[in-house]
Amino acid sequence: MGDYRAWRGPRTGATLWRLRTGPDDVRVLPDAVMDLMWFNGRFRFAGADTTAMLSPGEDGAVTWGLRLAPGVAYSLLGIPAWEMTDRRLELEELTTIPPRIRESAYLNPAAALENLYVELWRRAEPDPAVLGLAASLDRFARAGLGVPDLAYRHEMSERTLRRLGDRVFGYGPKTLTTIHRFQHALHLARSGTSLAQASTAAGYADQSHLNRDVRRLAGTTPGDLLGRGRPIPSRRSAPRMTPSTA
Repeated sequence: MGDYRAWRGPRTGATLWRLRTGPDDVRVLPDAVMDLMWFNGRFRFAGADTTAMLSPGEDGAVTWGLRLAPGVAYSLLGIPAWEMTDRRLELEELTTIPPRIRESAYLNPAAALENLYVELWRRAEPDPAVLGLAASLDRFARAGLGVPDLAYRHEMSERTLRRLGDRVFGYGPKTLTTIHRFQHALHLARSGTSLAQASTAAGYADQSHLNRDVRRLAGTTPGDLLGRGRPIPSRRSAPRMTPSTA
């Protein structure tokens, strides 16, 4: 798995993370977030995942990342999130990166990611209404609400809600809720709760229901997933909605 750690960025309050890999492949699980990343001298963008992505092991390689809150990627890049789902892209194909920030990343990747985040925010001037709606949708999806209830609470049709989800999350609200439920069950199981109890507490009909979601989202069984040791911790903790530009 390698060495993983995460912390709050001093400038933006965003969650920064660093992964130093070992020789084994890394299984990155769907977690309903997107990231700005620095790896091998390049800025990259990680879109939302609908299934696990296996990253080839490279002993000693280091990846730095900055997690983006719901709706932020769409607001910063002006690209519907569904166009970037299940993809890892060169960030310079999506936006212009100032040379000073690119050069500084070689010395301090974490600070460069924060500076890039602030620069993109200043350019885009994100709409607070869009960000607020995305955050609300994410919060209720975490609570396990179905599509009809989500649409009712947000006073929009189910069709409009699905279009919004595609634009800001990369997929519809049903998939968003499924991924949050999967992550919640996995968190409980890692904490020592039995799979049967974790499935019930997370809102699954039974353990076989959880097993099906794990196989579909993680590409393996719960026992195999948990038996491998802890994969990359979830990227799902979101940064503050508005970065400080001080």
